[in-house]
Amino acid sequence: MTDELSERDRAVLAVERASWPGPGAKERAIREDLGISPTRYYQLLNALLDDPRALAHDPVTVNRLRRVREAQRERR
Repeated sequence: MTDELSERDRAVLAVERASWPGPGAKERAIREDLGISPTRYYQLLNALLDDPRALAHDPVTVNRLRRVREAQRERR
């Protein structure tokens, strides 16, 4: 395993870091910029949250998303 995230993984984190103006804008960007479905995007994002390389690359975003994921799990 390499110490670097792939370009796609960095792009996924960049999409999550961005702010989106309205409904559908993020999903449109996922399809157009990354060339994947929103479902696949969220699968990749969830896996990245458990990847120490992602945490090292963007600790603010990864930690924020980990907190959100944990809160969702606790509500279930």
